[in-house]
Amino acid sequence: MLHLTPAGAIEDRAFLDLPGLLNPGDLLVVNDTRVRRARLYGVDGAGRDVELLVLARDPDGTYECLARPARLATHGAILRIGAELQATVVGVSTMHRGGRTVIFDVDDPDAAIEREGAAPLPPYIHTNLHDPERYQTTYATGDPDSAAAPTAGLHFTTRMIDRVRDARIGWSTLRLDVGLATFAPIRTERIEDHPMHEERYTLPPATVEAIGQAQRDGGRVVAVGTTVVRVLETCALDGTLRAGSGTTSLFIHPGHRFHAVDGLLTNFHQPRSSLLVLLAAFTGDDRWRSAYAHALSAGYRFLSLGDCMLCWRAR
Repeated sequence: MLHLTPAGAIEDRAFLDLPGLLNPGDLLVVNDTRVRRARLYGVDGAGRDVELLVLARDPDGTYECLARPARLATHGAILRIGAELQATVVGVSTMHRGGRTVIFDVDDPDAAIEREGAAPLPPYIHTNLHDPERYQTTYATGDPDSAAAPTAGLHFTTRMIDRVRDARIGWSTLRLDVGLATFAPIRTERIEDHPMHEERYTLPPATVEAIGQAQRDGGRVVAVGTTVVRVLETCALDGTLRAGSGTTSLFIHPGHRFHAVDGLLTNFHQPRSSLLVLLAAFTGDDRWRSAYAHALSAGYRFLSLGDCMLCWRAR
């Protein structure tokens, strides 16, 4: 774990050092979303292989997906997935390449997706998981609704969570169902023109209360992952943090004024991603560049299943 200190110094640490880098009274906030088996392998009417990545379920019962290859998932195409699942393409997205709206022709699509689907590992991971639970955080709860794991949380074992609590560091949860907004690359010439898709979130009153108590007692609020930052900053845009649920398309880039988060534990992100832009806004441009240059030279592992970084908000 790389530690970018509040003063801007760079330290090479181990993740096991985390409780000692925080203070009693600090609060960790995590995203407890559960990942669905969102990767579906099927064939079109001509028997050609087509893959769907399920992103989200819409209120009307249709599903937003990414299709690959997109040319085989045209409007009206019928795709057969496994023994029981059939998908009909009923819409084509104009916001993202390969975006499709589909209808699954079973009574309980969510259950069928869990039976027929595979863990939505990133495309650079080529080994299938024998146990899909390995792509869940240890504290994931509820129905599976995310298309990817909030990977900063994958570092936490139950033993580590106990160590955090034994150090009198608080632990609170919220939820953001990870979808296209989190992992869609930036393709616009100007960063500010990047369109963010909507993702569903829930911020419980108990978490708002815990944050308020930590702040009153002089503690720091540390977000575990960029998804947590986006929820908290969405719910505090006017300077006052409020509980609630809904959807957010908040794009945090340099110039954003942070209201709710003091520290961030996050993995190392790829270029032209909204996650890296969020990090630049949070730490300041020069600081993240120095940290990433050090991480590259020191052999840190990047991306979803790599190493992590603890950093603090630029003042």
